[in-house]
Amino acid sequence: QVQLVESGGGWVQPGGSLRLSCAASGSILDYYGIAWFRQAPGKEREGVSSLSSTNGRTYYTDFVKGRFTMSRDNAKNTVYLEMNRLKPEDTAVYYCAAMSPYRGTYYGWDSVASYDYWGQGTQVTVSS
Repeated sequence: QVQLVESGGGWVQPGGSLRLSCAASGSILDYYGIAWFRQAPGKEREGVSSLSSTNGRTYYTDFVKGRFTMSRDNAKNTVYLEMNRLKPEDTAVYYCAAMSPYRGTYYGWDSVASYDYWGQGTQVTVSS
């Protein structure tokens, strides 16, 4: 069973920065695709960034390109989301998700349906 635990959320003023962490159980980062999603109140969960286990590429949605950076530390079984120049519209619960290499279907890196394991989420609030 894969377990994911997010941390690093909190309150920050517009223009500020936060770094989220997602600690994974076991050495899964070499085999599982990992992504960050977020969900604001009253809105659907949306993909923010993903790191592919097959080609090593990192993907970002348009509204975070140039501001957010996803990275990983395999030795620590941890992925990070560095968030800079934060905006009030970035306020949401941020979730880490893992995609099993054994699944038979794939709906895109930014589709909730592509992921098999989820963390509990960490709240990010951007306001003055």
